[in-house]
Amino acid sequence: MTGKKIVESSFSAIINAPLESIDIPEWAFNLPDAEYRRCSPAHVAAGFTRDEDGRRMSINVEVLGGSPMVQHYVEDIAEPHHLVLKSVSDVFTPTGRTTIHVTWELRVKAIDDQRCEFTNHVVSHTTEEFEAFLERQGIPFELFKAQRQPVSVAHNEGETPLFAASLERAARRR
Repeated sequence: MTGKKIVESSFSAIINAPLESIDIPEWAFNLPDAEYRRCSPAHVAAGFTRDEDGRRMSINVEVLGGSPMVQHYVEDIAEPHHLVLKSVSDVFTPTGRTTIHVTWELRVKAIDDQRCEFTNHVVSHTTEEFEAFLERQGIPFELFKAQRQPVSVAHNEGETPLFAASLERAARRR
C-alpha cells in the first residue's frame, strides 16, 4: 500500500481465556452476522466468501462518519494468534463512491496461563482513486484526514473490548 496514511489506531483489551483456546482466524471467518453487529453500533452486516485466488475473505459493512463502507478483507497472515486482513474498501459518500486501502490486524498474546491481551490495529491509506476523488472536490487531503481520524479512532476504541468479549466467548466454546 503506497498511498498516504489516513488513520492508524490500535487498542487492546483483556480476554479471560488461555492463549491455546484462542484461534483468531477461526473466529473471524465464522463470526455470525448478529455477533458482528453486537460489536459496534456502526456495524451493519458481515459475511464470508473467498477471493479469486482461494484465500478466505470477510465482507464487513459498517457506517463510519455517515459514510457506508463495504470492506473486502482478504487474509494475508492467518495464524491462531495473529490475523492480518487487507481490503480495498468501497466508501459511499454523499458526493459519490470511492475506495481506500484498509489493513486490519488482530493479535493475542498471553498475559498468564488464564488471560490474554487482544490488540485490534487498523491502518487506512488512500488509493489513487481516492486521491482523485478528493482532488475533484477541492478537498485538501490534510483536511479530510483531520476530520476522519477522530471517527475512525473512536470506532476502533469502541469495538475492541466487544471483539475481545466475542473472542472470549468463542474460546470458551472450544
